[in-house]
Amino acid sequence: MDFNETAEEAAFRAEAAAWLAEHAPRHVLPEGVRLDDAEEAQRGRAWQRELYDGGYAGITLPKALGGRGGTAIEAVVFAEEEDKYNLPRGPYVKIGLGMALPVIAKHGSPEQIAQFVEKTLKGELTWCQLFSEPSAGSDLANLRTRAVREGDEWVVNGQKVWSSWAHLTDWGILVARSDPSLPKHKGLTFFVVKMDSPGVEVRPIRQISGASDFNETFLTDVRIPDAQRIGKVGDGWACCMTVLMGERLGTAAHAGAVEGIIHLAAATPSHEGTAYDDGAVRMRLAEALAEQRAEAHFNARLRTMVSRGEDPGAMAGMGKLSFASRNQKMFGLAFELRGLDSLAPSPDDAVMLDAHYEYIWSTVWRIAGGADEVLRNQISERVLGMPGEIRADKNVPFNQL
Repeated sequence: MDFNETAEEAAFRAEAAAWLAEHAPRHVLPEGVRLDDAEEAQRGRAWQRELYDGGYAGITLPKALGGRGGTAIEAVVFAEEEDKYNLPRGPYVKIGLGMALPVIAKHGSPEQIAQFVEKTLKGELTWCQLFSEPSAGSDLANLRTRAVREGDEWVVNGQKVWSSWAHLTDWGILVARSDPSLPKHKGLTFFVVKMDSPGVEVRPIRQISGASDFNETFLTDVRIPDAQRIGKVGDGWACCMTVLMGERLGTAAHAGAVEGIIHLAAATPSHEGTAYDDGAVRMRLAEALAEQRAEAHFNARLRTMVSRGEDPGAMAGMGKLSFASRNQKMFGLAFELRGLDSLAPSPDDAVMLDAHYEYIWSTVWRIAGGADEVLRNQISERVLGMPGEIRADKNVPFNQL
């Protein structure tokens, strides 16, 4: 793979940079300021509409679906340029773009594609993910939420947890157990559900950061039309894998914190001048920057595979695993560089206020989209071909576990 940009890619970068320079500044979020959830989500919708109007929403999606019909490399290039601005691109927008759209585009019917894709690209519809449960976190296939068919409807009962922004989104992607007599990875069916449906109750969870963007979601006799089923009955796990691959590729696409920590080191006084003058600090930064750039190239490979219709499989977790670890280490380094001043930054220290928030969130990335330990198991077994762990529940009906 040639990592040097072609003339066409360089031209696209210049075009994207010029467009962003004109349109992004009025959407930039102020550093160190945490907006009300509703306001931040509204800003996210507005920025997404700006992207759509500019022709940069869904860069790799076909034009027939409302996308740009561009290449995976163009998507990476645009993300790199967009990351130069502090824009509202939280889960309230990204879950729709990176998880809901891929599964609907791949497994959905033409009617479902027409109903959801364009409106999501425009920011008119936002999405949450109704996957994890109290007994189904790292082992998602252990989920117990039931879906029982009654005519042209499904009656769903159960509890989901860690539902990011479920309190403010329009729709949710939901996986439920439709046949407990089958092994746990089978007998699952995938749906989309309107979040204001009768029987859906969302309870925000107060987090250590002070925010409440995670939620518990209770589903009590929720009636979902069969027209909102994605894929075939029993194909829920295949749909989940499409969603999780999108989540892992999306997580790995983050630029990461390295450049910001380099600037912080250069601005932090030390006995040698600045923290950046310390050889040990420079070594840690250099290793992280090299890893970040290698990961960007690797992620471009994976996106190219997806654009060709190939399935990266467990390889999609490699970039996510790398990003999550590096991100936590870099914000931890920010605390080390600032010493005691980092423990209680002043209200006007936007840099360290952001670092506090991001360090707390960095622990989430070690779990979201697949915990580190789970991803390492998948990589060892499915990428490296190492022997799999013993599974006592393999091929055992779920209702006998």
